[in-house]
Amino acid sequence: MNRFDRITAILIQLQAKRVVSGPALAEQFGVSLRTVYRDMRTLEEAGVPVTAEYGAGYSLVEGYRLPPVMFTRDEATALLTAEKLAAHLTDASTAQRSAAAMDKVRAVLRHPDRDHLATLAPHIQVLEPRDQARRPNAYQLLVAAVATRQVVHLRYQAADHDVPSSRDIEPIGLYLSQQWHVVAYCRLRQDFRNFRLDRIQQVALSSEVFAPRLDTLQQYWAAEATRRHKEKVVLRFQPAVLQPATLQHLHDTKYQYGWAHEQALPGGDLEMTLFLGSLPYLATWLLPYAGAVTVVEPAALHEHLRELAQRAHYFFASPSRG
Repeated sequence: MNRFDRITAILIQLQAKRVVSGPALAEQFGVSLRTVYRDMRTLEEAGVPVTAEYGAGYSLVEGYRLPPVMFTRDEATALLTAEKLAAHLTDASTAQRSAAAMDKVRAVLRHPDRDHLATLAPHIQVLEPRDQARRPNAYQLLVAAVATRQVVHLRYQAADHDVPSSRDIEPIGLYLSQQWHVVAYCRLRQDFRNFRLDRIQQVALSSEVFAPRLDTLQQYWAAEATRRHKEKVVLRFQPAVLQPATLQHLHDTKYQYGWAHEQALPGGDLEMTLFLGSLPYLATWLLPYAGAVTVVEPAALHEHLRELAQRAHYFFASPSRG
C-alpha cells in the first residue's frame, strides 16, 4: 500500500471509530509507529482536525465529517452480496434498511462502477426459504433488543410441544446456522435457551431494560461447555476428504451439537471439541461424515455410530427391502 492510500485508509478508520490507537494502526498497515505519527501530522497539515489523547489514541473533533469516501468496485460488489443476503435471510424490515443503505452506496459510485453493479446484480441470487413470507419481522427487532438490552415478548412454537407458549426473554446475540437463532435468557424456563427465529409466531419489544447475565455469545458457548450434564466429545475431521458443500454443512450445523472450540492440526486434520448431553443424537449428525471423522473420545460414541450404521445397512442392503 502506498502512502496516499494508507493515509486515506487511516482517515476512514478515524471516521468509523471513536478512538484509534497508534499501535493498532501500525499493526494494521504494517508500518512503524513513527510512520503513523508522520501520517497523522500530514492529516493535520491538510486541515483535518485530529486530536490525540495520551494512552488512548487519535480521534476526530466531534461533528467533523468529510464527503463520502469513494468505494472501489470490489467493495461495492461485496456490499451488493450483503444486500441480497439481507433481503432473503433476515426479515422485511432489515431488507428495506439494507436496500436503502445500498442506494446511498450507488449514489457515490462512479458511473462505470454503478453500471457494473447493475449488470452483475441479476447474476447473484440467494434462494429464499419457503416459509420466509410467513415470518414476523423478528430479526431487526431482536438486534435492537440486544443493543439496548430490552426484554422481548415471544409467542414461540417449540419443536417438542404441540401448543405455542408465551415467553419473556433477555436476548444476548443472534447467529445463523441453516436458520437464524437468538440466544436469550428465558424467564419462563429460568435458564438460557436457543430460539429459532422461524418458530417465532409473534414478537414485541418491551420497555423493560434488563441487566445482562452474560455479555457475549462466546460467554454463552463457554458456559454451555462447562455444564455438568454435558459429556465431552473430541472428534478429528479430515477436511480434504469432504466435498466443499459437505464441509460447509459441517461448520453450519456444529453449533447445534454442542460445539465448544476447534483447532487445526499439523497434518491438516481439524480437531473439534463438543459438549453434548445425548450421544445418540450426536451420532445421527456424524454418520454422513463416515470416512472423514475419527472419534477420539468417548469410546461409547463408537458404539452408537456402529449400531446406527448397522441399522442403516440392514435396512438398505436387505434384498427383501430392495
